[in-house]
Amino acid sequence: MPKPPTDGRKVVARNKKALHEYHIVETLEAGIALSGPEVKSIRAGKISLAEAFGRLDRGEVWIHDMHISPYDPASIWNTDPLRPRKLLLHRKEIRKLIGSVQEKGYTLVPLDLYLRDGLVKVTLALARGKKLYDKRQAEKERDARREMERAGRG
Repeated sequence: MPKPPTDGRKVVARNKKALHEYHIVETLEAGIALSGPEVKSIRAGKISLAEAFGRLDRGEVWIHDMHISPYDPASIWNTDPLRPRKLLLHRKEIRKLIGSVQEKGYTLVPLDLYLRDGLVKVTLALARGKKLYDKRQAEKERDARREMERAGRG
């Protein structure tokens, strides 16, 4: 049974497809500007990162298509589940991202969303899309590793 992380993180959602679809170049930790009912929904695990992506707009970083289901008891204060949400990063980190994302093929992808000390954080990755042959190569390497582990056990 795996041990929980020791840094106080409680992972709420993961983007499993991201590691298959992209080469991860660099990762950042960012906060998210949320409303109260959205935080309640996240704590309940009603969130999806499957289609989410990051975008730079006028010197700010926004996350789009991250679906946070409405929190039923707060029906009056609920917001649009797919609204763009501002990511909270240091200006130095944003400037670095602006230079990197303008290069051909780079994009911002959320890897996971977690709670740390009561705050909602997201791991944002600077990534480059994989080609079909890259995906096939990764699958072959994974299969070979599994075969070696099976042979080692037997």
